[in-house]
Amino acid sequence: MTSRDDQKPHATPLLDRVEKPADLRNLSIEQLTQLADELRADTIDSVSRTGGHLGAGLGVVELTVALHHVFETPADRLIWDVGHQCYPHKILTGRRGRMSTIRQKDGLSGFTLRAESEYDPFGAGHSSTSISAGLGMAVARDFAGKDNHVVCVIGDGAMSAGMAYEAMNNAGALRSKLIVILNDNDMSIAPAVGAMSAYLSRLLSSKSYINLRQALKQVASHFPKPIENAARRAEEYTRGFVTGGTLFEELGFYYVGPIDGHRIDHLVPVLRNVRDSEGNGPTLIHVVTQKGRGYPPAEAAADKFHGVTKFDVVSGTQAKAVAKAPSYTGVFAKALMAEADADDKIVAITAAMPSGTGLDKFEQKFPKRTFDVGIAEQHAVTFAAGLATEGYKPFCAIYSTFLQRAYDQVVHDVAVQNLPVRFALDRAGYVGADGATHAGSFDLAYLGCLPNFVIMAPADERELMHMVATAAAHDSGPIALRYPRGEGLGLELPARGTVLEIGKGRVISEGSKIALLSLGTRLSECVKAAEELAARGLSTTVADARFAKPLDHDLINRLADSHEVLICVEEGAAGGFGAAVLHHLAWGGRLDKGLKVRTMCMPDVYYEHAKPEDQLEAAHLTAGHIVATAIAALGEQVGGSRIRVASELPSRA
Repeated sequence: MTSRDDQKPHATPLLDRVEKPADLRNLSIEQLTQLADELRADTIDSVSRTGGHLGAGLGVVELTVALHHVFETPADRLIWDVGHQCYPHKILTGRRGRMSTIRQKDGLSGFTLRAESEYDPFGAGHSSTSISAGLGMAVARDFAGKDNHVVCVIGDGAMSAGMAYEAMNNAGALRSKLIVILNDNDMSIAPAVGAMSAYLSRLLSSKSYINLRQALKQVASHFPKPIENAARRAEEYTRGFVTGGTLFEELGFYYVGPIDGHRIDHLVPVLRNVRDSEGNGPTLIHVVTQKGRGYPPAEAAADKFHGVTKFDVVSGTQAKAVAKAPSYTGVFAKALMAEADADDKIVAITAAMPSGTGLDKFEQKFPKRTFDVGIAEQHAVTFAAGLATEGYKPFCAIYSTFLQRAYDQVVHDVAVQNLPVRFALDRAGYVGADGATHAGSFDLAYLGCLPNFVIMAPADERELMHMVATAAAHDSGPIALRYPRGEGLGLELPARGTVLEIGKGRVISEGSKIALLSLGTRLSECVKAAEELAARGLSTTVADARFAKPLDHDLINRLADSHEVLICVEEGAAGGFGAAVLHHLAWGGRLDKGLKVRTMCMPDVYYEHAKPEDQLEAAHLTAGHIVATAIAALGEQVGGSRIRVASELPSRA
C-alpha cells in the first residue's frame, strides 16, 4: 500500500480560486469541466482521510458544478435529497477548509444541515423529502411575490418512496414553478444517452419550443374540449415516446431528458433553458449518472463505495479496524437464519437496507423468502401485516429511526389488528457519525404506548439470539426487539437461541441498598457501576429487565421493596422504559414509602455526529454517571465534590 506521505495532492488551480459558488459563474464550459475534475480529485482525497460517503458524491460532481454555475445560490434554493451526495456541494460552498472534520465531533455534518450553511436550505438524513420541502419553499416564494428558483435533486432510489410521488402529484396540481432533477444512477430507467438525446433535451427545454407549445395550446383551446384534450395528450405522449417521461407528464411535470450527467456541455444549456422558462408549473430534468464516477475502485465496487472508512487513494484499500467481536447486525442475521432453517414460514423484509440490517446474508441462503421493498417503510410494514394474516412469520428488519416513517402502519395495520409481525430494530440508541437523523432514540416511547406490543432489548449478543428465537415463537401479537449499532461483547454464541418467557427479567448480582435495573446494552455499564459502588461499601443489585413491555412487575416490586434506591437505565428517549416503571410504581403505591427512584435515559437534546462513546458520555449514560446518580440519590458526594447527574441534563417535561 502506498503510504499517505507518498501521496501528492492533486493540483487544483481553479478550485483554489473558488471560495463561494459566485466565483464559478463566469467560467467557460471548458473551465467548468476542468473544475469538475479538480473537485472530484479533492473529494476523493478528502474522504480518503476522514471516511464517509463517497460514491454518491462522485456521481454528481459535474451536476453540482453546473447547478451552482447556472443558479444564484443561496437565493435560489438547492435541496439535496438524503444528503449522501453533498460533499462536492460543501466544498464549493465555503466549507472546503473544514472537510477534514466531516462526521466528527464539532465538525461538518455528513448530510445537509440548515445550521451549518445558508447554502443548505433543508436538512436531510432520511430520503425522499426533497420534493415536498421544495414545493413548500416554492409556494412560500409565490406568496411573498419573489422570483427565486427552487431546485430539488433526488436519486432514483429515493424515488421508490411513495412520499416522492405524493409530492409530485401535489406539485402538478399547484402549478408552482419547481425544478426537480432526477439523478438516475442505479435503476437503469433511462434509454441510451448520447448526442441525439442531448439535442432533444435542449430542444424540448428551449424557449422557442415552449413558446410554440403554448401557442398551439391556445389554438387548441378554441376547439371542442374532446379535441383539445386529444391534442394535449398527443403532444405529451409523443414527447414521452421520444424521451421516456410519460409517467412524470401524467403527474403534471414537464419532462426533459435524459441527459448525460457527466457532460457539463450538455447540462448547462438545459439548466439555463429551464431556469429562463417563462411558463409556470413544475419541470423534471432526467439526468443519468454513475455512482463512483472517475475513481476506478469505486466504479468497480458493488456498492460503488457508498460509505467508506479511511482509505488509500491509489489502491482503494480501506483501513478497517479488526472487529473484536461479531456485530449485533451479524448476530441477528445468524440467529434469524437458524430460526428459518427450522421454520419455513419465516420470511424477512427490509426497506432498501439489506446489508445494513444483515438480510443480505439471509437472502443468500433464502432468496425466495427475502423481500427488499425499496425505500418504502410504510409498504414494508403493511406487506408484513398481510403475510401475517396468512400464517407466515414476517421479520421486518428496519432501522429504529426509519421505522418512524411507518408509524401509522405499525399502529393501524399491525397493532390494532394484533397481527404477529416481528420488528427487528437495528441502530437502536446512539449511532455515532450519522448523527441525530439516524439515532434510534424514540422506539421505546413510540412502541411502548401501543396495546398488544411486546418489546425486548438484549443486553449482549447472546441475549439477542435468544430474543430472535422468542420473536419467532411468539404468535399472539406484534413483537419488537431493539439492538444497537456496533460490536457485541465477544461472548460464545449458541447454534440457535432459546425462547425466553415473555415479560420476565433476570438478576445478574444481588445487593441490598441500591438496585440498578437496566434495559439493553447499558447492562455492562451497570455491572461496572455496581463494582465501584461495592468498593465504596454500597451493596448493589444489578438486574436485566429484558422486556420493556410487558414489564416484569414481580422483579420491579422486589427491587423497590428491598432497596433504598432504584435506578432505571436505558439508551432511549424519556417516555420509554423508565417512564413505564415509574408509572407502575406510582399506581402500586411504592413511591409513597420513601423509595428513591431515578430514571437515566437520553437527554432532551439532539446530539449531532461524534463517536458513540462521546455521545454516551455527553448523555451521562456511562458507569461513572450511574455511580454519581446513585450516590446523589443517597444525598452523598463523590470524592468530596459534587458530580452533575442525569437529572440536571435538559428535561423533556
